[in-house]
Amino acid sequence: MIDISGIINTLPHRYPFLMVDRVVELVSGESAKGIKNVTINEPFFQGHFPDNPVMPGVLIIEALAQLSGILAFQSGVKGNTVYFMSIEKAKFRRPVVPGDQLVLDIKVTHKRGNVWKFTGKAIVAEMVASEAEFTAMVTQREL
Repeated sequence: MIDISGIINTLPHRYPFLMVDRVVELVSGESAKGIKNVTINEPFFQGHFPDNPVMPGVLIIEALAQLSGILAFQSGVKGNTVYFMSIEKAKFRRPVVPGDQLVLDIKVTHKRGNVWKFTGKAIVAEMVASEAEFTAMVTQREL
């Protein structure tokens, strides 16, 4: 298990854009499960939508991608930044609202050097809320 301190030490993301609260399972180079607790205090709910708060789908996909970055870094990939290269077959099955707990589930489908392909699902109450396939690259960002 990786708590928020470990996540902050692994990812370059910070509030308000850190989308993973805890990693509950990690198999190096293969898969990971994480948690995102969705609260009304999230800044995006001010405008999406004030009278009907719904977590934006792109941020759900971002949460999956951040968990993928944690998996890659924890698997020994060198670098300090993860960039999306592609997102495919993204589907949004149900709205995610304040009070939901997103269970993020990712699996590695292919890896070659610093380029990794994943499948991911975001699950709420044992129902798939979103899913996607995506490719990411881990690289060294010049400071």
